[in-house]
Amino acid sequence: MISNKKIQYILIFFLSVMVLPESFAQGSRPNPARVTVDFSRPVGQMSPVWSWFGYDEPNYTYMKDGKKLLSELSMLSEVPVYVRTHNLLTTGNGQPALKWGSTNAYTEDAKVNPIYNWTIIDRIFDSYVQRGMKPLAQIGFMPEAMSTKPTPYQHDWKPGDPFRKLITGWAYPPKDYHKWAELIFQWVNHSVVRYGKKEVESWYWQLWNEPSGYWRGTMEEYFKLYDHTADAVKRALPTAKIGGLNIAQTRKEGSRKWMKAFLEHCQNGTNYATGEKGAPLDLFLFHAKGEPRLKNGVVEMDMSTQLQDISSGFEMLSSFPEFKNIPIVIGESDPEGCAACGIATDPQNAYRNGTMFSSYTAASFARKYLLADQYGINFLGAVSWSFEFENQPWFAGLRDLSTNGVDKPVLNVFRMFGKMSGQRVLVDASRMRSLSNVVDSSVRTGTTEIGALASKDDKSAGIMLWNYHDFDIPGAAEKVKVHLKGIEVKRMTVSSYLIDSKHSNSYALWKKMGSPQNPSTAQIRALQKTGQLAQSAAPKTMNVRNGQLEIEIDLERQAVALLHFKW
Repeated sequence: MISNKKIQYILIFFLSVMVLPESFAQGSRPNPARVTVDFSRPVGQMSPVWSWFGYDEPNYTYMKDGKKLLSELSMLSEVPVYVRTHNLLTTGNGQPALKWGSTNAYTEDAKVNPIYNWTIIDRIFDSYVQRGMKPLAQIGFMPEAMSTKPTPYQHDWKPGDPFRKLITGWAYPPKDYHKWAELIFQWVNHSVVRYGKKEVESWYWQLWNEPSGYWRGTMEEYFKLYDHTADAVKRALPTAKIGGLNIAQTRKEGSRKWMKAFLEHCQNGTNYATGEKGAPLDLFLFHAKGEPRLKNGVVEMDMSTQLQDISSGFEMLSSFPEFKNIPIVIGESDPEGCAACGIATDPQNAYRNGTMFSSYTAASFARKYLLADQYGINFLGAVSWSFEFENQPWFAGLRDLSTNGVDKPVLNVFRMFGKMSGQRVLVDASRMRSLSNVVDSSVRTGTTEIGALASKDDKSAGIMLWNYHDFDIPGAAEKVKVHLKGIEVKRMTVSSYLIDSKHSNSYALWKKMGSPQNPSTAQIRALQKTGQLAQSAAPKTMNVRNGQLEIEIDLERQAVALLHFKW
């Protein structure tokens, strides 16, 4: 008899034939993959642009699984991890909900005098600072007592609801811009007193989120809010770093209009707070998202829209010579837009649980580096808008790094990135598509992409490899020949790490357990262990001949590997 699992794979195969190109469906075999890495050819810095994370619900920060995940993120590497979260000034009782959180930082007494309460904000920022992490401190949203339209204030949005249900009293301009500015001054000043000037100087501050959607004022009112905010931050700490705009869908004309107008205002506009020319701009932020969809029961990713957003944002800033060298942060950089929308309402988000998410992350970050090289900009970071959701079903398809304290495969890609440092070096991969091709079309036709990103430091090197395709269907492992050249030492020890169906994959183990929603203590321990980054083989010392070395590995479809060398 044929098992249900075999029937499922047979169905998936026939679905793949329906959606894949004709040449593949007729049985053409992919070309053998060969990757050449030249350690003598640096192409740019392996800067830790990946070490930035964010989420909507700030109160998850200090909850059980939130603290556990923060500790894991803080240990990804020696570089500080930056964290951005919404709702740091939102009014409420501190109880989280999906796409909601609050700190009650600002209320007013009966005579409309300000009452500042930093208790919850301190609890959030203490969680970061105690772990050596840094806030990308988002200034927002509007406290209820300040909102020009406070009722209703807290939204009751749930997955599946339209976006408009999110927009309630927290999204409106302030009644009094001077009261708003004083709130920001007091917050920054309190931070300096609590954490010290040197510590707060290492943070970044930014105003609001996606003002084309999350702001119920005009564009000019946003600029007015920015001017008063930046002035207040600088009055409290002149060396603080403040920026904007965190606009989304930058490939589209409406968002490009916002970006251009904001940069022109910061360059030449009349400052609403000071009356002087221009406004402080210490970093520039925008968002970039992909667009997965479900077709014939198969998840189809689309990396091109995310990369087009990034290209558009980079191009816009580079067109302003005065700002070209300031840092750029992609304030949210993800395969799609709604972290809190799981597979129950959005089945196309099924990619999030398994290795599709991890291989997409590897392949897309490699292109972020290349786009930064192309535009010659100061690329500081890309915020992966993924954290964790407390007390949700196991593997619910939320865009998170862990589920109920168990790490998902995607987190292990960031562990791999943490082992890469120094300079990026030249890679030539026979099955890696050009930057322009992926920006235009993603990886939707023909064979999978087998690509690589490589780096070299004084005493170590790393080569990340992936076998990626937009269609989330199974695929057998392929042999990949990795040729290293330009090596200056005689012996190296190589460690191999792997994320695939059998390694670093808690989701695969959970399904093998029968997908329990109430796993036993022993099962949870096993899932936690499998959620860690696994070595696929014991470390091996290899002799280098004529500055060259050859290694062969197997890569399943949607697998990611890291070859890490020490000498």
